[in-house]
Amino acid sequence: MKSAVVLLPGLNRDRDMIAALTKISGKAPETVWQTDTEIPDVDLIVIPGGFSYGDYLRCGAIAARMPIMNAIREKAEKGVMVMGVCNGFQILLEAGLLPGALMRNASLKFVCREVKLEVSNANTAFTRGYAPGQIIRCPVAHHDGNFFADEETLKRLEGEGQVAFRYAEGTNPNGSINDIAGIVSERGNVLGMMPHPENLIEAAHGGTDGRALFSGVLGIAA
Repeated sequence: MKSAVVLLPGLNRDRDMIAALTKISGKAPETVWQTDTEIPDVDLIVIPGGFSYGDYLRCGAIAARMPIMNAIREKAEKGVMVMGVCNGFQILLEAGLLPGALMRNASLKFVCREVKLEVSNANTAFTRGYAPGQIIRCPVAHHDGNFFADEETLKRLEGEGQVAFRYAEGTNPNGSINDIAGIVSERGNVLGMMPHPENLIEAAHGGTDGRALFSGVLGIAA
């Protein structure tokens, strides 16, 4: 499968994401810039983490209005897989590709540490490499990761199996409602998550718990 990584001013996890996709797939992803209006023919588009545009206005608010997002929206509507990690998740929410909002952490502090995640739904393209209810390790690094949705939206997310990952074993780092760490779109081809699976894919990272996400969505044996 072919992949592409979106580049935006202020992102600082793009090289990590490119390295992870290259290592797991054996092929370097395409890179697309914020002002591009077209995306190559790929199977997976990833918006990595960081601080796009310095997190001015709201995290991801400016990035969500860049020309590249129209191209991503068109690809998503055609069924192409799209993944946003950390700031990428914030951008997907601001662009309306996923429901809900990410607020300031409940502690009002930047959090950078390892958490545990429960695979809440293992039947998505992004989580099929895991077992239902599996607990995995994953690092987080964010200041605005407190996921919130109104009652109706939350009921729909929970009822339709759109919650992909939850913070587990009391490790919720930001106060997210229902311990939500990652969600998928109604169609299941768009994933947004705050933790960074790309930073736990090889022994040098101290573990490989994030690897199955990439191998699963890329259709590669783990």
